[in-house]
Amino acid sequence: MPRAAKKKSVAIVGVAESDQIGKVENKSSLQHHAEAAYNALEDAGLSIKDVDGFLTAGYSSMVVAEYLGITPGYTDSTAVGGSSFIIHIAHAMAAIQAGYCEVALVTHGEAGRSRRDRPSADPAEPGQQFEVPYGFLGAPIGYSLAARRYMHEYGEDRVRQGMAEVAVATRKWALKNPKAYMKDPMTFDDYHNSRWVSWPFHLLDCCLVTDAGGAYVVTSAERARDLKKKPVWVQGAAEAHDHAILSQMPDLTFPISRETGKKALARAGMTHKDIDLAMIYDSFTYTVLASLEALGFCGRGEAPDFVANQRTAPGGSFALNTSGGGLSYTHSGMYGMFLVLEAVRQLRGECGERQLGSPKVALINGTGGYLSSTGTVVVAVD
Repeated sequence: MPRAAKKKSVAIVGVAESDQIGKVENKSSLQHHAEAAYNALEDAGLSIKDVDGFLTAGYSSMVVAEYLGITPGYTDSTAVGGSSFIIHIAHAMAAIQAGYCEVALVTHGEAGRSRRDRPSADPAEPGQQFEVPYGFLGAPIGYSLAARRYMHEYGEDRVRQGMAEVAVATRKWALKNPKAYMKDPMTFDDYHNSRWVSWPFHLLDCCLVTDAGGAYVVTSAERARDLKKKPVWVQGAAEAHDHAILSQMPDLTFPISRETGKKALARAGMTHKDIDLAMIYDSFTYTVLASLEALGFCGRGEAPDFVANQRTAPGGSFALNTSGGGLSYTHSGMYGMFLVLEAVRQLRGECGERQLGSPKVALINGTGGYLSSTGTVVVAVD
């Protein structure tokens, strides 16, 4: 994308989930894509015939576009894990500014809980050769290794309490979201008593596994002003990745959002003080702590203190993951899409009981792989 975003050049104008999310055993991933696509277009006051740009991840854009009946003039299947759908915002913006398309549709669909097949990695990939034989068997193990290093550097007890604060606060937000998968309150005792998954992670440190789809629509400023919903303007964005396998991560306690956060804010011409809502990928409670520091909301090692005393819960002074997040709302596998949906709805004032008031600016930060990739976007309303 350009080094500096043109203010109010493009906007997100429609967002939606698929018809049902959570445990949906009778629907394929493609059906979740399709339902979310049509719902987001309806939210924007557009139709499938208006779409001339198409972006997705997980599936090839060719496969999903064919399923939807779209012949795009711009296509993008960038797939770098859960951050992909955040990164797609900037790609759509660049395509619109370059004249490749005017209405870009971005979709996600994943039967993460109910699918019967489990794709396996290419045995020739580095991770399969150099990590799997030593016990790196899935995200909880990889992320828990990074969390353990963070505990070693900054103190086990205070970090454990910080992770608990994130889990409990996020559940409180989920209880205000009718679409959230988790419906039961969570206490600190519930958190600490939940079973171990991969030390130091309890079950309640880990994201959900659900079936879900989501979609959003990006269009030009000229088109956006004539549509039925308040435009949510893309103000600044950045993307990066610095490793694929965890053993090659430069610093297990400081992800690449250290670069994308400051670049996105600079391109938006804003500072942390301008942010009314932070939507930060919460694949694990540790992901939130590490991201808060890397994004610059607090210093290194300070995140457990930053989130203390339920600061990020409803009524707290720092609005974070107000949908209930990947920990308690939904997480189909690549969660980044749903960060966008909540940010847009909050800025449009559509969140009902969990509505913040009148937020004007949101920061969205997606993480993919083993803390590998990051997309950071700043969005705002007039």
